[in-house]
Amino acid sequence: MPSKKSRRVRDHKTEINKPIRSLARSRIAAAREAIKDDPNSEETAGVVNSAVRSLSKAAQNGVVHRNNASRRISRLMKAHARAKSE
Repeated sequence: MPSKKSRRVRDHKTEINKPIRSLARSRIAAAREAIKDDPNSEETAGVVNSAVRSLSKAAQNGVVHRNNASRRISRLMKAHARAKSE
């Protein structure tokens, strides 16, 4: 059972980090949807860049591990490139 202080700290960190993580996840989902719908449009490139920015920001703030963010960015960019070439 955590101490009162560690629980307070955990709850505060969760409160701060949750919106950042949620924004990153929703932008990733939007980017994947845009890649699936129309990979060659300018809007798709913008949505993908927005997802990359939010993941980078989350990694900088320590919300997600930097390797995790890097891996997700890599997979997203590879999917976008693969869809554009088809």
